[in-house]
Amino acid sequence: MKVTIEVDCTPEEARRMMGLPDLTPLHDQFLSRMREAIDGQGPSPEMVAAMFRSWAPAGDAGMDFWRQLFVPGAKTGA
Repeated sequence: MKVTIEVDCTPEEARRMMGLPDLTPLHDQFLSRMREAIDGQGPSPEMVAAMFRSWAPAGDAGMDFWRQLFVPGAKTGA
């Protein structure tokens, strides 16, 4: 026997049904600050480096990995 259940709801309704928190205010604040940073003067090199450090695996080891990928190409012009 095969039973199929189809639920038609919005993402908001699904979130409430599953008891997940509403992070909309936090998301809106994050987007507002990102817009301010980009519209103000654009991302600085320090901001980009900090962003990569936070995203890269294992912190500085991850940054070294990315540096090894891009620096040789930049030196040879490839």
